[in-house]
Amino acid sequence: MMNFFKKNKPIHILAPMSGKIIPLEEVDDKAFSEKRLGEGIAIEITDGKVIAPFDGEITSTYKSNHCVVIRSEEGIELLIHVGLETIKLKGEGFTQHVALMQEVKQGDVILEADLEFLKEKRKSLISPIIITNTGRIESIEKADGVAEKGQSNIMTVTLKKSKY
Repeated sequence: MMNFFKKNKPIHILAPMSGKIIPLEEVDDKAFSEKRLGEGIAIEITDGKVIAPFDGEITSTYKSNHCVVIRSEEGIELLIHVGLETIKLKGEGFTQHVALMQEVKQGDVILEADLEFLKEKRKSLISPIIITNTGRIESIEKADGVAEKGQSNIMTVTLKKSKY
């Protein structure tokens, strides 16, 4: 018998970076703490290599190299933003390894940050990881504790049932 009412299976988002998980509400930047950009978590990054949390496509890059948006095969748009107010560094301390519309595989290094440089410049290493298209999301379960990049599941997302 076919089951037409099967629930959308949860999508696990792996940590793109290692460090302590911090609730978004506690991030010292209102755009993130008030969830103006979307829902998610932040990680206090301890290792400057940032990896793709899933297979997908880079849908936004920034000249300042401090963040990227990657879209999963299921259509989740994930903003990975390294540090707070790091846009003011105009790219200094960051190396971007991806281009717009580039396909990436889970585990590929997408950007690198020089954490010592960021500390010297007195930038917070708290790095928000945000689902920007929350309208498509039914629910998000967020992890806490310490994230190990490429290994820890930081968010479990269930998409709304499609109307088709």
